[in-house]
Parts: sequence; C-alpha cells; structure tokens
Amino acid sequence: MTYDVIVIGGGPAGLSGAVALGRALRSVLVIDAGEPRNAPAAGIHNYLTRDNIAPADFRTAAQTEVRRYGGEIVNGRVTGAARDGDLLTVTLADGHPYAARRLLVTTGLTDELPDIPGLREHWGHDLVHCPYCHGYEVRGRAIGIIGSSPMSVHQALMWRQWSDNITLFLHTAPEPDPEQSRQLAARGITVLTEKVAEVLAADGKLTGVRLTDGTVVARDTLVVAPRFMANAEPLPSLGLTATDNDFGSAVTAEPNGRTTVPGVWVAGNVSDQMAQVISAAAAGLAVAAQINAELITEDTERAVAAAR
Repeated sequence: MTYDVIVIGGGPAGLSGAVALGRALRSVLVIDAGEPRNAPAAGIHNYLTRDNIAPADFRTAAQTEVRRYGGEIVNGRVTGAARDGDLLTVTLADGHPYAARRLLVTTGLTDELPDIPGLREHWGHDLVHCPYCHGYEVRGRAIGIIGSSPMSVHQALMWRQWSDNITLFLHTAPEPDPEQSRQLAARGITVLTEKVAEVLAADGKLTGVRLTDGTVVARDTLVVAPRFMANAEPLPSLGLTATDNDFGSAVTAEPNGRTTVPGVWVAGNVSDQMAQVISAAAAGLAVAAQINAELITEDTERAVAAAR
C-alpha cells in the first residue's frame, strides 16, 4: 500500500499530525521506535486539561485517537529513506519497506547530558532542565545548577523563582562578570567554582554532589542544560542533515515545516529544540494542515490533467 503520508516518530508532534491528517481523510502510517524522550518524567505539564498526565498514558490516548480516524501505527525504527519516482520510501530495521507521497519527520531530539558519574540515573525526576516543565514540582527544594555555558547565570536567576535555596556550581561555565556577581548575590545564590566530580545518592534518591576538591554539597534537585541533539535519522539519506547551533543541533526548515527536500516535512523537537509537549503537538497539527493543502493541490492538478 502507498500511503498519503508516513509519519516517522510517535511523539506529540507526530501523533497530533496523524490525527489531523486522518480527520482530513488521508491514509496515514505512523512508525514509532518506542523511545519517547519524556519517558523518565512522572508527568506532563503546561498542557491544558492534561496537566500531570503520565507520558505513557498520554501516548496511549493519542495512539487511540490516531486509530479512531483510520491511522495505522507500526512499531519499528526507520533505518533508511529514498525517493522512488514521485514517492518516498522508508525501510525499517527489519527490512520492511513502506511508501508514501509525503513524509512527516517528528523524531524529536536526544538530551546530551554532562559526563558526570551518577548523573543520568536521576534524569527526569531529581535531575531536570526546564523550570516551566518541572519547577513547580521541585519548588522550595535545595537546588543545584550545574553550569555548562555562558547562560548558566541566567539559568540560576531563573530557578530562583521556584526556590530561595539555589547553588550555582560553575563546573565548566565561565566565571560571572561583576554585574552578574552582584545579581547573584542580591538574590542570595551561592556560587561554587570547583567542578562537580560525582553525583551522590542514597536508596536511589539524589542527596548531593561531590566536588573535585572533595567537598560534599547536599542538594535535593540538580539542574543541567543538556545539548539538544536532533534525531535526524533517516534524513541524511535524503540529503537533509541537522545543523549545529548554540544549543545542540536541529533540522532547518521553513516556519511551516517544509524542508529543502521536496515532500519531506518536519515538526516538533527535531526542528524546534525548545518546544514543550503542547507546542510540539500544535506544530504537528499546523504542519499536517500544510501537507494536506499541498496534496490537495497535487490531486487537483492530476484531475485537471486527466480531464483534458
């Protein structure tokens, strides 16, 4: 079967796009590798009427909606893509091929964390990155910011909104300039210059960090700024790659999601590193509408040609 659209990636952007295309009476296949970025988190936030829903429950409900409107979902990883005449084909790791008139790539991103022993185990609960995603849940705790860029001072000042017990570990971040130092002091933020050597835990719960000079600093929650690296597979085989930027990498596209490769569109974190769940879902809907409009134009041109 040739589908109107194959959606690569079963996150909020991909599933939202699939629902919109199904409601537009398009044949849609979603290919999902089953590795959601937000799986470690206890809940999704800032999604109106869905606040605190578990990511797995959100995903199940979204998949149900896709199927309700005729969409199909296949579990698998796309390992290659190519153009075959007017069609775009994708191949899964098991060798199974699929073809479609258009591709919507919503493969998201991977959070690249600092290389600190014991850090990753706490990702998504005691180790967070976005105050709007997790700030309310860790409000009032002893929070440590692991600095990694010139934005670390801004990060510490932002998190001060949720707690008056903030320590900025400069780690690999540059030292604050005099004005920044005054701002940090005015907000009661402690600044420590030694690098973080190890994250400490007891019974699976984060308890603090050990610095390179041996000092142990108790903390309930740690904050990092990951490198947001686009999951660009299988775009390189189509001639489209992710571009490095100050925050990691992303696939460059027009505001409507159209890429430089004809027939290939993107939505969500693969092209917008800062998108939260609700904005990724909105992007999936918006791009799906653009794809449907392009298909309508193509269908109309074919009908006119056939009627001559």
